[in-house]
Amino acid sequence: MKRGAVHHVDLSVKDPVASRAFYEAVLGFMGYAVVDTYEYGFDMDLRVDGKLVGSIGILKARGDNAARAHDRYSPGLHHIAWNAESREDVDAMHALLKRAGATVLDPPADYPRYGPGYYAVFFADPDGLKLEYVFKP
Repeated sequence: MKRGAVHHVDLSVKDPVASRAFYEAVLGFMGYAVVDTYEYGFDMDLRVDGKLVGSIGILKARGDNAARAHDRYSPGLHHIAWNAESREDVDAMHALLKRAGATVLDPPADYPRYGPGYYAVFFADPDGLKLEYVFKP
């Protein structure tokens, strides 16, 4: 493991059962697999050669604000971006999102303001969390 690399991220969602198909499709496309299921959610790990690269937990939101809509401009998570292998990989993710009926915020396009060759698709999970799949050569 590289010192300072992200080990895991936990995302709070209204209903992990309802969100599971979305995350299994999207994260499964990237190579993540469900490794643990709990009464309050599930964990998906990405492994390379048997070694953990990272983990995403999808957990049931709790507390007074558990039912509110996600606002990425409030304190907290704005969005998460994952690396794609190529422009074609970004396009394949976009096709998967369309087949799954996911909310595509911005279809695949070049975003030169983020650097030369930056090509990404932006989308939302069932609770409105902004997600991104990006290729940057």
